[in-house]
Amino acid sequence: MKNSNLDVPTNADSSANTARPVPARRPAWEQAEGNPLPLGVKWIEEEQAFNFAVHSEHAESVTLLLYSPADLVNPLLAFRLDFLHNKSGRIWHCRIPATQIGGARYYAYSVSGETIPQLHSFDPQKVLLDPYAKCIFFPPGFDRSLAMREGSNAGSAPLGGLDHHRSTFDWSGTRPQHHDSDAIIYELHVKGFTKNPNSGIDASRAGTYAGLVEKIPYLKELGVTVVELMPVFQRDPQEGDYWGYMPLNFFAPHAQYASTHRADEQHLEFKNMVKAFHQADIGVVLDVVYNHTCEGDNKGPIYSYKGLDSVGYYMVSSDPANPYANYSGTGNTLNFGQAHVRKMVIDSLRYWKRGMHIDGFRFDLASVFSRNADGSLNWGEAPIFSEIAADPELGPVRLIAEPWDTAAYQLGRGFPGLTWLQWNGRFRDDIRRFVKGDAGMVPEVMLRIYGSDDLFPDNRAEAYHAYQSVNYVTSHDGFTLYDLVSYDRKHNWQNGNNNQDGTDANYSWNCGQEGDESVSPAVRALRRKQVKNFCCLLFLSNGTPMFRAGDEFLNTQFGNNNPYNQDNEIGWLDWNQLRSNEDIFRFFKCMIAFRKNHPSLSRSRFWREDISWYGVGPTVDLSPDSHSLAFCLHGASQSDDDIYAMINAYWEELEFHVQEGTAQEWKKIVDTALPSPDDFSDDGIPLERSKYLLAPRSIVVLCRPKKSDTREGP
Repeated sequence: MKNSNLDVPTNADSSANTARPVPARRPAWEQAEGNPLPLGVKWIEEEQAFNFAVHSEHAESVTLLLYSPADLVNPLLAFRLDFLHNKSGRIWHCRIPATQIGGARYYAYSVSGETIPQLHSFDPQKVLLDPYAKCIFFPPGFDRSLAMREGSNAGSAPLGGLDHHRSTFDWSGTRPQHHDSDAIIYELHVKGFTKNPNSGIDASRAGTYAGLVEKIPYLKELGVTVVELMPVFQRDPQEGDYWGYMPLNFFAPHAQYASTHRADEQHLEFKNMVKAFHQADIGVVLDVVYNHTCEGDNKGPIYSYKGLDSVGYYMVSSDPANPYANYSGTGNTLNFGQAHVRKMVIDSLRYWKRGMHIDGFRFDLASVFSRNADGSLNWGEAPIFSEIAADPELGPVRLIAEPWDTAAYQLGRGFPGLTWLQWNGRFRDDIRRFVKGDAGMVPEVMLRIYGSDDLFPDNRAEAYHAYQSVNYVTSHDGFTLYDLVSYDRKHNWQNGNNNQDGTDANYSWNCGQEGDESVSPAVRALRRKQVKNFCCLLFLSNGTPMFRAGDEFLNTQFGNNNPYNQDNEIGWLDWNQLRSNEDIFRFFKCMIAFRKNHPSLSRSRFWREDISWYGVGPTVDLSPDSHSLAFCLHGASQSDDDIYAMINAYWEELEFHVQEGTAQEWKKIVDTALPSPDDFSDDGIPLERSKYLLAPRSIVVLCRPKKSDTREGP
């Protein structure tokens, strides 16, 4: 049988061989129909075409809408996807050549399906944002209210951008950052860090990614090695969500943090920020919110997930009045029992890691990851944890959990992410209560200083590491460090919730006078000492230390412990306080350097036999009435000095007896009762005798130089 596709030789006798026309090459199936993966938009350079893909299991029809900048109401092209050609499984897809797109720069979807009234779901009049949009454009007529009621929101809905998908970025000269023993995590809000006019940043860059870059020299001086950015996912700019914990999308950086107003340059500014941090040897961790979205409950706006497939993205409840399950406290909870929801999160993490070079992630309300589709907790290995662990890109990344949600508390061994770091809420509360002067806290504080092995046991079966405990006294959620020693109760009236929002369990003490009006010099001095005590305990403890921006210079929120909606002087750092409190800044800087210079403090493992516990004398007083303890951390195993700390949380002075060595072997480094610069000595002051009288509510730290190698021999 002859092969009809054989080429005819050019010198063949044409009279004997009739030339046959070569059939035109048929387009590949994916060229004609589109490809279901990857989800979102992909620019295909060799075809000069865009591939679009969106997940919607229960949709009956899906239409791709393409808009030009000249008309954001009427689409330039409305391409209705045919399920017989443009659907694979639960994913709708198509491929559009650039020649057909013309002047279109933005895209969205219209989706119809069977409406479930209680869920306020499918509405073909709504212009819907692609969950995988990498760049989001808000038209001048953007209006949140139109997304919350029936009818069209054309011209008022957020749109995905197309230009970004053709852009490139030069990452040369940088490398990923992974700090371990020298990790000092600094939690900050991108806007709040530089928005205040006294930040020293030009108004055109204040409160932006570019403005943050200009503060890198300050962070280097302080000693920070990891910045943890409060949420930078794009959110609804009309919701009043200053903190950023109500995400609209999991792939696009928040446009309002960019100094440029061009949608295609938001990514460029963000990447330049990350690159600058990496060039300064500072890692970047993102506080990520995957447990819920800004669409809220059944009364909230329809922007994306609700309109695409509400029951496919969210947990539902059996309560008709509250049809969306709410384990986040914000109206809805994403359904991690659904494989495509887990895939969306993992794709997002990969994108920020691969495309934006992020070094780690802190997961808000991470216990939601453990919930099954019916809301019950999976106390075993919830699928998303093994999926993340198995991913070659995400497995090595620093993963930090807030190990609870509104109805579950999984701190320590109860959290399914076995290798994850965890925010240690017990460290926060126990240290606060001890410094405040509560009774019976000495045994608990010993556990926290040691690394919380009661929560992260290092037995053969579980083998946790000490660094998995992220130790902190303050975070964005609660009082600042200065407010912790200045207010007995929250003052949240400006939040508009009748002072009912924010926790009441602050474990704070105002040092004798509420607030900051007409405070006596004695109270001010005590507050400064208490701040230094907190600083000492944080940086002397085994684990990974974290503190919030501004604590190092006594920034205040005026007693507001939940300013989630305060985009003003309450929520912005007051850089005048740095100039007023340079002594506190110096103390923080010195304590950070001290920790870095003494690897014995920060270990992968627990201290075990290297730690000896004492009291004012040879034994620790563990009674409920005790407010003091001491310890000696031996550094020989780490080729480090010995460190002796004496801690007096009592309101009267106590005489401590140094239990190891002679007085001449020790040098005093820290005494929080002394004014600056005597409170911290870089070189150390020789100890005159083995007895030391500690002032009320104060901490003293001594150092004994490591012994040199005195081996005999030639």
